[in-house]
Amino acid sequence: MMSIETFPITQRTAMEVALPDQHAAVRPQPAAKMLARDVNAFFGKTHALRDVNLDVLENNVLAIIGPSGCGKSTFLRCLNRMHEVAGGTAKGTITLDGENIFDLDAVNVRRRIGMVFQKPNPFPTMSIFDNVAAGLRLNGMRNHKILAEVVERCLRRAALWDEVKDSLNKSGASISGGQQQRLCIARTLAVDPEVVLMDEPASALDPISTAKIEELIYQLKTNYTIVIVTHNMQQAARVSDRTAFFYLGEVIEVGETKRLFTTPEKKQTEDYITGRFG
Repeated sequence: MMSIETFPITQRTAMEVALPDQHAAVRPQPAAKMLARDVNAFFGKTHALRDVNLDVLENNVLAIIGPSGCGKSTFLRCLNRMHEVAGGTAKGTITLDGENIFDLDAVNVRRRIGMVFQKPNPFPTMSIFDNVAAGLRLNGMRNHKILAEVVERCLRRAALWDEVKDSLNKSGASISGGQQQRLCIARTLAVDPEVVLMDEPASALDPISTAKIEELIYQLKTNYTIVIVTHNMQQAARVSDRTAFFYLGEVIEVGETKRLFTTPEKKQTEDYITGRFG
């Protein structure tokens, strides 16, 4: 099984984010923000998810890991009904604070459950300011003072304000890739979501930018519930409180990140995290 020592040490020492002191007091488990029950997803005749049951705990980071094609991103997109945009269908129940999201307006679901994609996708014809303000304006906000306050607050939360505060009128595509991804996170936060979904948000970034995104994820869970899909198991261990291992469209194992990486209960999980397949 994978030992803590196999993980590279980044800004935080000896995996202190995801792997706390074993002698620390046991904290009560947070309430579930979202619940997935018996979720099956289909793309045409392809059965992409099979009877997925998973709890997403409030103000926690849930990492979803597994080999390519195992259903990680499909499940993530089901959480805010983005799978429907690609022509997918789903059965089962996914609740947000007890409400079945399949009974709610899809646009409202996506406002409450924001999403950050794998590649930074700022609106290239818009300024940095307008990128962050876009969602608010789409919802009818026209008060420039309020817009400016929200833009600054969200850029600060995305750890980007100090880097762009003097160039807010420049194109959102004019900054570096890592800055663009944080801009996209700020844009997601601007509409005040309750849950933030991240689909491999650092896979296209350099190590320095990746470290900033990881530190940001750790900070954001104070205010948001976060679900991150990642192919990088070290990243999952660094940033998440709980980890779910998917394989062939099914949840094989889910639990506290430290336990899952050090003493997995299922052989498939152990084989994956030790590199025997995947």
